[in-house]
Amino acid sequence: MNKLLYLGLGLLLISCQPKLELGKKNRIVQIDTEYGAIKIKLYDETPGHRDNFIKLAHKEFFDGTLFHRIIDGFMIQGGDPDSKGAKPGEHLGEGGPGYQIHAEFVPELFHKRGVLAAAREGDQNNPEKKSSGSQFYIAQGKVYTVGELDTLQMKMNGKLKSSIFKTVQMEKAEYLSKCQMDGEIEKLNEAIEQIKVEVDSLFEESKIRLTEEQIKAYTTVGGIPHLDRNYTVFGEVVEGMDLIDSIAGVKTDDFDRPLDNIEMKIKLLK
Repeated sequence: MNKLLYLGLGLLLISCQPKLELGKKNRIVQIDTEYGAIKIKLYDETPGHRDNFIKLAHKEFFDGTLFHRIIDGFMIQGGDPDSKGAKPGEHLGEGGPGYQIHAEFVPELFHKRGVLAAAREGDQNNPEKKSSGSQFYIAQGKVYTVGELDTLQMKMNGKLKSSIFKTVQMEKAEYLSKCQMDGEIEKLNEAIEQIKVEVDSLFEESKIRLTEEQIKAYTTVGGIPHLDRNYTVFGEVVEGMDLIDSIAGVKTDDFDRPLDNIEMKIKLLK
């Protein structure tokens, strides 16, 4: 009788677990920590990241992992499987499920305060800006003035144009070198002028222009504007934003890891 009772209870518990339904819209997840619960709405505009996060949460992949990197006024980061049971002071941030996710940049989804975004390797090793398979962060950021945003936008565009110039120059490097070695100064100058024209054209196409919505958000609730179009944003906090500030304020070591572990569990609510 007891065996039947336990079996029945087990089946009941299994039936209460949310089903793994990839492709379903309006998904809500909850991150449970010692500080409380954080509810997050996953964006349907980024289905690859949404479904991957749902899949990992359903497999309890995140349970027992830590918020291993925290920078107050910037963001809190977690999702590294290597953080489970990690010793104090151990350097973290390199772990994952063994795959990456293609970037899903959506202009309307930007780094306002409270968004969920995917961490990733740097551009040098990851020019396609593919996301980590599991590591994520929640943006905290700061509130900007309009003047600060204008200055930041100029710096971002300067960096963008420099990057475009380097790319185009590398593509033409062999030809430029040949012209120089052969003493073809006229051809060399023509090629340099063509590079300038091409760079200006490419820059104008991809120039960073903050929308009214971005300006409004960054000058009211705040965020991290310089990460836009570089890291995929795929959700936002709908409840528990005050907990982000509490977690962001903890003491950390030289690697931005909290001195006291902050474990998490992530479950599907909807």
